[in-house]
Amino acid sequence: MFSKLFGRKKNEVEGDFATPTHADFSFLKTDIHSHLIPGIDDGAQTIEDSITLIKEFQLLGYHGIITTPHIKSDYFPNTPEIINGGLKELREALSERSIDFPVRAAAEYYVDERFIEMLELGPLLTIRNNEVLIEFSFMFEPMNLNDILFKIQTKGYKPIIAHPERYNYYHQKPQVLRELRERGCLLQLNAIALTGYYGKGVKELAERLLQDGLYDYCGSDMHHLRHAEALRKITQIKAFATLCNYPFLNKNISF
Repeated sequence: MFSKLFGRKKNEVEGDFATPTHADFSFLKTDIHSHLIPGIDDGAQTIEDSITLIKEFQLLGYHGIITTPHIKSDYFPNTPEIINGGLKELREALSERSIDFPVRAAAEYYVDERFIEMLELGPLLTIRNNEVLIEFSFMFEPMNLNDILFKIQTKGYKPIIAHPERYNYYHQKPQVLRELRERGCLLQLNAIALTGYYGKGVKELAERLLQDGLYDYCGSDMHHLRHAEALRKITQIKAFATLCNYPFLNKNISF
């Protein structure tokens, strides 16, 4: 299905590359999607959890991270003040342990009515410049999405759609993702989707979007050690060389 929709022509992200023998993500430099601020969402629950995961990032070759706690009104009603307070605590803990690793914070905004209110009030926490990470329901396709994206863009922001391969309702109509990108959205891959971590359908769509050059960013979406373990196994996948040589925008981020 995907080959018919997107084609199988070679492009700049394919070729004959030497595949690394271990999981080294230094080619990305910066991870832009994780949940490391302790106790405020479904990621790290204690400061020691946060430190453990940051050590995993170091072992995986990352140079720094932008951690992105959920902002989701019904479950994780975080605010910039809560997030920045947690970031301060995390940085202090890193300093106390003499761990020199850059950490910034943004947010993963769940698109709902509360998000629209926050958009009107502003400012939002951004990944880079005016780029804001957003996510949708995994169960239901967002209603009035074009109107929402228009509001985001008229406020001066550029939406990064988190893990588009994981929205099952797009598996049967992946052309929507191409259309969203043409409308000015950026797409962010969850790297472990390529390993089959989220299932076969997610893996297939992630492979197709990667092959056709539709991703802009790559993220770990690190919540816990199981995600780190999945990242370490990524050398086993056929697409690893393509992943390593893909022109992700992560490397353009500076601290």
